[in-house]
This record gives sequence, structure tokens and C-alpha cells, in this order.
Amino acid sequence: MDGGGGTLPSMDAFDSFLFSLSNAFSTPLALFVQIQGCVICLVLAFGWACAAYVRNREIKRIKGRVRAGNSFAFICNDISELEHSNQVNLPRVTVIMPLKGFGEHNLHNWRSQVTSLYGGPLEFLFVVESTEDPAYNAVLRLLSDYRDDVDARILVAGLATTCSQKIHNQLVGVEEMHKDTKYVLFLDDDVRLHPGTIGALTAEMEKNPDIFIQTGYPLDLPSGSLGSYCIYEYHMPCSMGFATGGKTFFLWGGCMMVSWFYIYVTTVCVRYQAILTSFDLLQMHADDFRYDRYGVVSGLRDGGYSDDMTLAAIAGAHKRLITSPPVAIFPHPLASDLNLGRYWNYLRKQTFVLESYISHVNKIMNRALFTSHCYLSWGFVAPYFMSMIHVAAALRFYTKGYSLEEAGFSSVGMSMVCSLAACTVIELFSMWNLTRVEVHLCNILSPEAPQLSLASYNWGLVFIAILVDNFLYTISAIRSHFSQSINWSGIRYYLKDGKINKIERSIPKVDMGPIYTDLGGKHLYGKKGMAPKVSFLGSLAKTLAQWRQPKKFDS
Repeated sequence: MDGGGGTLPSMDAFDSFLFSLSNAFSTPLALFVQIQGCVICLVLAFGWACAAYVRNREIKRIKGRVRAGNSFAFICNDISELEHSNQVNLPRVTVIMPLKGFGEHNLHNWRSQVTSLYGGPLEFLFVVESTEDPAYNAVLRLLSDYRDDVDARILVAGLATTCSQKIHNQLVGVEEMHKDTKYVLFLDDDVRLHPGTIGALTAEMEKNPDIFIQTGYPLDLPSGSLGSYCIYEYHMPCSMGFATGGKTFFLWGGCMMVSWFYIYVTTVCVRYQAILTSFDLLQMHADDFRYDRYGVVSGLRDGGYSDDMTLAAIAGAHKRLITSPPVAIFPHPLASDLNLGRYWNYLRKQTFVLESYISHVNKIMNRALFTSHCYLSWGFVAPYFMSMIHVAAALRFYTKGYSLEEAGFSSVGMSMVCSLAACTVIELFSMWNLTRVEVHLCNILSPEAPQLSLASYNWGLVFIAILVDNFLYTISAIRSHFSQSINWSGIRYYLKDGKINKIERSIPKVDMGPIYTDLGGKHLYGKKGMAPKVSFLGSLAKTLAQWRQPKKFDS
């Protein structure tokens, strides 16, 4: 640099690289990627706004019925439905809960399930793999508290050999259900029901016998960790499909009342997690299982990995109806110690579902979902990386005092940064508004429970979680595609031609898998033999090692 005064500073190599990169991100192709990111944000915002409208409309209906004199509007639409003459004619419902492990929220969730205000015959079947499961003794204590109040049993299913342990437990429950049961409700133990949930689901199925499956949406309640916010953000796009006010494309596996809903594609940018293993409630017709209609039992039993995905595929193949009532939304508290490592394990299980299928058409559909979701996930994240470069280049340009000619700096990049920032604010506001409405609806449907609040939500962490989740999704999906195996609650499943063909079980205290579940933090083997917590980086490093050397870890 010339020693004379007034000369401009020379550009160092880092600044030169930064300005070149910023200019490269201002080309037509790069601008398309950034505009696409803005469009994805706005489409998500629009979808959440529509979902909030549907949920809010239901809130207004309930409040309107209360003003009209129905103090029990959170349970039924018409107070006359509570009269004895109507209650004695209600159909029998069997609730089947496949259990694995025991965690901090289980007892509260189970109590909300067995204390339902459904007026018809109702039985609860808790199904565990063995008496060694920590859930077994916990359920025995729970049932002793309600011995004279509810019809409930605990069943020991034994080890699964042809399908996932969860599906095996469900099918054992089906075999043991009452002979007069008309509807069966499959319920995950992390679902917190409202007093009128079973009655509302049953009423819909009685009103429309063509319903194959009924389901609902679990509203994640983050515990404060980044991992819990990643789970919350991962599920939020699914709320669009569940808030259709009727037909939907998605199944939420945890609560399935044997009448499965149809799959309804909301929009190109709505991600398809909802048809993965994250569903918590499904209600169906009991006779569909008794007589193996549409191959429901055989499809699940013979190599089935995911109950939700299998049933959704059957519903699509036979053009059966899947629905989700507007009131089918349930609080889903996440574990207080849900770290990024456990989030990664959960994400792996979710992406692995797309590797299972029951037919060639189902396989093609899953491949399409795999491709589109990976593209949209990184298509969403890429504009933020480009914006970071544009902002860094602008800061260097102004702090170092470079001339436009020397830096070749373009203002186009900063224009895109401003556009993306505006779209992000709109997206986050729409997400906040939908969550606010859903929290309000949950509070109305469970007036006796502690009221939920948005006060603890950290929206800065929500934004970070959006980026983390979308970035990791593609990595997880590719890993699942090449590995064809997954460790789910201490059991490693191997797929061949879309179905489970090999099962290996972990030995506690040894090596092969987690000793707690991912979302609820449930201990799988009791306190003995608990391994130290594994960090997210450690979990990811092991995954990458498995990818490079699958035989070392997977066989």
C-alpha cells in the first residue's frame, strides 16, 4: 500500500474470496435458489395460517355451545348426548397401548388415558414385551390405583420375530380385545388425552362408517433444549395436513383408532413426516383386524416396520378414507433432557420409514417423498447460507472502506437478504400464531388440567432448530437409504425389499443401542447398566463411521 495519505486499503485474500463468493451467489441460478427459499417460507406461513383458521373455528364453535348453555361442550356437541338413554347405546371401544420403557411423563399420560369420560363400554390393554420392561411394574401400580374404576389389563406379548416389536404388541392386543369391541384405538404412551377425546373420535366414526382410520396431531411441548425445539419444528409442517377439518393425507401412529385416514397432499412444501413413525393415535374398525380386511393384519405382521406407514399405504391402495377431527390435537410433552444426540436418533428412525414399503407403488411413492423432501430441506437451508455470505461481504465492504470498483460488490445480494428476512419473520409469526391457537384449543378441551402456555417458548431457538432440522434431514435420509438397518429402542431391524427380514436385540450393559427412548426419555432396561450420555457429535461421528464401514457396526 502506498505510504501517501488518502489511499484505499488493499484487499486481502479473505476479503477477495468473500466478495467473489457473494458475487457468485448473485448469479441467476443462485437468485433462483434464494427466491425459492422465500417461496418455501411463505408457503409454510400460508399453510400454518390456514391450519390456525380451522383450529380457531373449532374454538369459536365450542365457545358458542357454552354460551348456548352446554357447559360440557368440551366433551360433546349436544348436551343431550350425555343422557343415559344415549350413553347406554354407545359402542364398545378397546384402547391398546404398546409400551416400551418408562419415563418422566408416562404416569401423567396414562392417567389422562384411563380417566376418559367416554360413556360407553371401554377397556384398556397395556402391552409390554416382557415383565422385565420398566413399564410393567409401573403399569401394575397404576392399575391398582384404578382397580375398581376402569377395565384394564396388562399383557405380555413376548418377542417379535416377523415385524417391529411395536406392531407385534399391537397385534397381540387385537387378539385379546373383547369380542364385542366395535372400534380399536391404538395409543402411544406419550399421548396426553383430553376427557372427551375417545367420545369425539367414536362419534365421528359412528357418523361416517366409511372412515377407515381416524388420527390426531400431537402438539409438541419443547422442554427448552435445542433438541426438543428441533422435534417441535420437525412436526409443525404436519399440522397443516391434520388441520383440514376432515380428510387428511397423514396418519399419526401413536393414536390410531382403527379407521385410518386418507393421505391428503397439502402443498409441495409441506413435508411428509406425518406419515412416518411419529404418529401417536389411530382409531379403526375392530372387524378390519378380525377378518384381515384389505390385508391389514398380514401387511403389519409380515415384515411390517411402521404401523403408520403400512396402514397409510393400505388406505391409499384401497381408496379408504382417513380423517382427523379438528378437536383431535393432543399435548405431547418432550423429555427435559432431550439433547441433539437423541434428536438425531429420532430423525434417523423417521427417515428410515421411507425405506419400508408393502408394494411397488408404495415404493415409488416413498422414493418420490425421499427425493422431494431432501431437495426441499436443503433448498430451504441454502438461502440462509448465501445470506450469511452476503451479510459478511457487506460488513467487510463498509468497515474496510473498499470502493465498488475494487470490491465488485453488488447490492443484489443484500436485497435478497432483506427479502428472506421478511419472509422468515412472516413464517415464524405464522408458526407462533398456530401454536398459540393449538395451545388455546388444548386448554379448552382439558379445562381440569394445568393450563398450557407459550411463555416458555424460545423463538430464537425455534429459528435455529428450523435450520438444524432441515440441514440434517437430508444427511439422515441418505444414511438410512444406504444402511437399510436401524436401532429402535434397543432392537436393530434390517430391511430387505421394504420389509423386516432380520431382528437383532441389544444386550443391556454391552453395546448395541440406546438405554432410553428419544422423545420421552424413557429408560428401556431400568436404572441398572445405564450408559453415559452420548453427545450429538459423538452420535453423528458413529453414524458416519457406520456409513463407511457398515459391516463393522451393522452385522
